[in-house]
Amino acid sequence: MRRSAWAIMILGIGSCFCAGCAGNSLVLKGQLEQAQQQQLALSRQKEELQARINALDQDNQRLQSLLAQSRQRSAILEDQLAVLREQLAGVTAQLARVQQDKEAVEQQSQALSASMRRSGSISITPNSSLLANLPQFSDPQIQVRRDGDIIRVEIPAERLFEGQTANLRPDGRALLESVSAELSRSFPKQLIGIEGHVDSEPLPPTLWRNGMHLATAWAITVYEVVLQTGKLRPEQLFVVGHGANHPLLSNASPQGKLRNRRIEFAVYPESI
Repeated sequence: MRRSAWAIMILGIGSCFCAGCAGNSLVLKGQLEQAQQQQLALSRQKEELQARINALDQDNQRLQSLLAQSRQRSAILEDQLAVLREQLAGVTAQLARVQQDKEAVEQQSQALSASMRRSGSISITPNSSLLANLPQFSDPQIQVRRDGDIIRVEIPAERLFEGQTANLRPDGRALLESVSAELSRSFPKQLIGIEGHVDSEPLPPTLWRNGMHLATAWAITVYEVVLQTGKLRPEQLFVVGHGANHPLLSNASPQGKLRNRRIEFAVYPESI
């Protein structure tokens, strides 16, 4: 009897143990599946975070490239600004020198006129009939025009000088002799200014400091040749260098620059 009871007890304990094991197995299985799901979710989050990191890294690389380009452009603009400042300083200095040269020429012209007026042997009087007696030239490149009460005889610089020098061309002296003869015939007693004009083209610094110097050198050369011809008297003449201050045409075109490089005989209404 006792053996049967013990057998029954053992069977009961075994059944309970088996039932507990089965329940624990289901619980462990559920926990394992839950852990796997959590691991899968974490893996997806990791992939998303890595994708965001890659995108941010690409954005950062693009921003670094744009920053480098911006710095490069800024450096280029700074260099260009420095060059423009130097050019502006050069132009300002050149304008100051031109203004000084202009004032000096005007003072010389005023002094010459005052000296001529003070001279007892010279009397300057206006000639109202001047415009009715225009000179005639067979050379079509020599132009005559009225400028208020002044008559201007224009000669292209290329007909007289070799390039950007003050050296006369071989046929330049003969041309000036013919012009002087006609001016002497038409205006034997008039005050005549010999004016030099250039265009706005920069000059080689080894030759001339600026266009005013070249224009003045042209006018002086013509003055000396005209005196040598003996057609016009020294007291009739004076010299002015205008540089590029009085263009006839725009210097934006080759034709305009060519026209602006010239010598002008300015015949004034005052007679001597």
